[in-house]
Amino acid sequence: MPRASSKKGPATGKAATKELERIDQLFYSYVNNSCGMIDPEGIESLCSDLEVDHTDVRILMLAWKMQAEKQGYFTLEEWRRGLKALRADTTAKLKKALPDLEKEVRRQSNFVDFYSYAFRYCLTEEKQKSIDIESICELLDLVLGSQFRAQVDSFVQYLRMQIDYKVINMDQWMGFYRFCNEISFPDFSNYDAELAWPLILDNFVEWVRAKRS
Repeated sequence: MPRASSKKGPATGKAATKELERIDQLFYSYVNNSCGMIDPEGIESLCSDLEVDHTDVRILMLAWKMQAEKQGYFTLEEWRRGLKALRADTTAKLKKALPDLEKEVRRQSNFVDFYSYAFRYCLTEEKQKSIDIESICELLDLVLGSQFRAQVDSFVQYLRMQIDYKVINMDQWMGFYRFCNEISFPDFSNYDAELAWPLILDNFVEWVRAKRS
């Protein structure tokens, strides 16, 4: 009687079990035993081993890949999810995976999700729906700075000098990304204030125009 096909995908069988064991071992080398998670100190150690700064955007991208829920903490389940997807069961493999992870995130189809995740990841309090201006300025620089440097610099300058807004919500955050993608900068030739832009962007455009005239 012919044997059933034993073809296995890359993540099944003994090899996958071994891979998962190594992923778990790596997790426990950074874990804080009192909370059962990798905490901010553990993430600092991980960054040191990966030779990246803890403020490097790729660490945020790694959190996105894990779908980490709490800023500065990775659970075992999140860690497994991210490292299995990256096929990284050692620090060396994880380090090697970072450039490809960055390419993956920067694809248009993924970037919108990453951009909205970055905002949610910074909501550290229960029922928090907005983020203070200074944190937003730092986050914009980290997440969008390399892609839309001129727009980010100008918007950050506006945010820091204006007095109407103390915090930014998700709608305003996502609106700015759409603004960067759709609006001609710095002339705003195709900006129509009649369209449904968040009011803060109308004010920003007015501020830039007033500065130039």
